[in-house]
Amino acid sequence: MIRRTYVDGRWGQVHVTMAGAADAPPLLLLHQSPLSGAQFAPALPLLARAGLRAIALDTAGFGASDPPPAPASVADHAEALGVVMDALALPRAHLLGHHTGAMIAANFAARMPQRVGRLVLNGVPLFSPEERAHFATFNFRAIEPAADGAHLLAAWNQRLAATPGWTDLAAMHRHVVAWLANPDRAHWGFTMAFAHDMEADLKAIRTPTLILTNSGEDLFAASLRAQALRPDWAFHALAGGTHDVVDEMPEAWAAAVAGFVRG
Repeated sequence: MIRRTYVDGRWGQVHVTMAGAADAPPLLLLHQSPLSGAQFAPALPLLARAGLRAIALDTAGFGASDPPPAPASVADHAEALGVVMDALALPRAHLLGHHTGAMIAANFAARMPQRVGRLVLNGVPLFSPEERAHFATFNFRAIEPAADGAHLLAAWNQRLAATPGWTDLAAMHRHVVAWLANPDRAHWGFTMAFAHDMEADLKAIRTPTLILTNSGEDLFAASLRAQALRPDWAFHALAGGTHDVVDEMPEAWAAAVAGFVRG
């Protein structure tokens, strides 16, 4: 059964979605931006059946979680994760982050290793200096509503263009709606991600870690760079898919995650 609740976080209330027995090993799931913990909805029951207590968080400012007063850094969100864990009475948990969530998870694991069991980095945003310089030229900004609704179609077309090979229309709709739900701050995640260099975090992590990726996603090459940086870590690549891999192949994705987390 899927359950939802709120806990007090660093900047207000944090929305949490959970599945699995209360005494099962906890796995915290951190989503990509600008989505929400609902990104993991197709996999939550599967992770629960695999014997985990799956806990998907809405990062502060996204989904139904209260925002910080101003755009926050990756390190700020990692610190906020510790507050949420305290509110959930979790001194220690396994941790999974997808894309932007992987940045937060890696920073947290590097700084607070005693609070992390096993770590899954799903699509690792280890950008090259050239990629970061390129993204720095982008004009990330709030979504401005247009009287004729043109902003809705613009958001739809932008995500279609950013997801070559997409196959799941329902997932595309759900994730565009999540993006539009917080129009004044949906871009904060992009700004935060492209400002952060996670190489130092990856080098500092001593937690057992899995790099999980899929060959059709936009961070596949970056994840291979992370594998080269940390060849001592486990590595698993699913075939095909996009950054909507949890929707596209939930069974294979959940099996890879649970198999590593459960050891």
